[in-house]
Amino acid sequence: MQGKIVKVSGPLIVAEHMADAKMYDVVRVSEKRLIGEVIELRGDRASIQVYEETGGLGPGEAVESTGAPLSVELAPGLIEGIFDGIQRPLTRIADVYGDRIARGVSVSNLDHEKLWEFVPTAKAGDEVQPGDFLGYVQETPIVRHHIMVPYGVAGTVTSIKGGLYNITQTIAVIAAKDGEKEVCMLTRWPVRRGRPYREKVSPDMPMITGQRVIDTLFPIARGGVAAVPGPFGSGKTVVQHQLAKWADADIIVYIGCGERGNEMTDVLNEFPGLKDPKTGEPLMKRTVLIANTSDMPVAAREASIYTGITIAEYFRDMGLNVAIMADSTSRWAEALREMSGRLEEMPGEEGYPAYLSSRLAEFYERAGVVKTLASQERVGSITAIGAVSPAGGDLSEPVAQATLRIVKVFWGLSANLAYKRHFPAIDWLISYSLYADRLSAWYAKNASSDFNELRAFAIQVLQEEAELEEIVRLVGADALSYKDRLTLETAKSVREDFLHQNAFHETDTFTSIAKQCRMLRLIRDFHRLGLNALAAGADYARLINLPVRETIGRSKYIAEENIAQFDEIAEEIKREIRALDGGEDRV
Repeated sequence: MQGKIVKVSGPLIVAEHMADAKMYDVVRVSEKRLIGEVIELRGDRASIQVYEETGGLGPGEAVESTGAPLSVELAPGLIEGIFDGIQRPLTRIADVYGDRIARGVSVSNLDHEKLWEFVPTAKAGDEVQPGDFLGYVQETPIVRHHIMVPYGVAGTVTSIKGGLYNITQTIAVIAAKDGEKEVCMLTRWPVRRGRPYREKVSPDMPMITGQRVIDTLFPIARGGVAAVPGPFGSGKTVVQHQLAKWADADIIVYIGCGERGNEMTDVLNEFPGLKDPKTGEPLMKRTVLIANTSDMPVAAREASIYTGITIAEYFRDMGLNVAIMADSTSRWAEALREMSGRLEEMPGEEGYPAYLSSRLAEFYERAGVVKTLASQERVGSITAIGAVSPAGGDLSEPVAQATLRIVKVFWGLSANLAYKRHFPAIDWLISYSLYADRLSAWYAKNASSDFNELRAFAIQVLQEEAELEEIVRLVGADALSYKDRLTLETAKSVREDFLHQNAFHETDTFTSIAKQCRMLRLIRDFHRLGLNALAAGADYARLINLPVRETIGRSKYIAEENIAQFDEIAEEIKREIRALDGGEDRV
């Protein structure tokens, strides 16, 4: 079916004679074969968002519908891939067309010629259903890429054979009710439709990130959703980079959605050189990158989010734990706003479309912990973390507010903390995690029996500090009691010794849960024993200048294999406080 352009408005074109087209069908525009997608139908006219530059297009040029929705290719070759917002492989485009992406380039999303070693795990005669494993390809040293029975196919395996295959060659034949089905390693899935599963279950364990402010104060559950809002320069991208490097996920899908090109360049340059802490292999061996920078066509930002979550669902269906980073959903929302404006829809708040909240919810709801369709019980998860970039850090703007109504974890970034060089710049006074209570049993069992008590201690001290600072600003620190002054010193220790973390320090960049507990326990012990000593008449000036305080501050640089040193520091705290006048009776 072929139509004709009647109007061009930036990335939006209107074509007539498109009565047979369906919503979200992919079309090819003009002789340049630009990629577009139908986003509105009125009679025989279709409004199409074009994912490439539309300069030079004019009325009368041809529009051809493919009759298929925007889909991604799912097969071996995804890992280590660097794609744009509609899954075009940027490295292969560079090889074929050079450093500049020409309009209308046509390359397959995945390499259809490369041969992969397929190892069957099913055998002839097995009864299979959608999601069951037929075999696997060892795609990288870290990732075993399972080949699953495609959705909609069920029956008996009549033949299956291992060996070297490309992703389009038949690896198995399944006798279904409606005839024999030849199965290859490649499947396609429309990006706007979530992949099916058997059941969604409640998350009950944390995703350990190695970032102390997150794991201890504001944890995210594996399969949870989180937002990282903050103004320019507050460290949103740094936080997401750290999570991509250190989160205990099997697969990382990183979407650079409309962010500046230099930030995505940092990712592309940095990730291949990073070592996976579990395996020692390069981090890229379990990572998929979707690079959709701010100088690329605005319409492609919208597709990039769906492309990323669909790839994440594919690996989730293998029973893997996937973490998806979207940087940032504000840029994606700006694309929605621009297309909505060009469609002349009734605007909502600040010009964003009225359906902004529902579109955001559709994305975040595709995260979670699920039992897959397979005949044998298999559980996989997607943890979604979206950065939000409100102008001027204004959290009252529509994208931030719509996101907060959906997510369960809010890591609010503070420009003031960032300017003080405190990273991660997550503001402990405005951030929260609704998973904390649900995960408390896991932490008590797997981290430390007093973990929840330590967490409550840290939060309480930080809140007391905020209240005392109001008094200090009014009447000065000298008006405070020694007890309150010690609380301020303890809060300072929590902030600077525990929450502050150096992403570029070999030891400090990642902290295990066991070490986090021990670090916080040292601070709590000093605080409690110090209060007791003050009550017994110890001198405050001598107490806060004890040498062990510097030792507590340096404890973050103790390597994980030397964690027993924390016991020695705990004893040192008791000795030095006991040596104070009046301290002996209370320690």
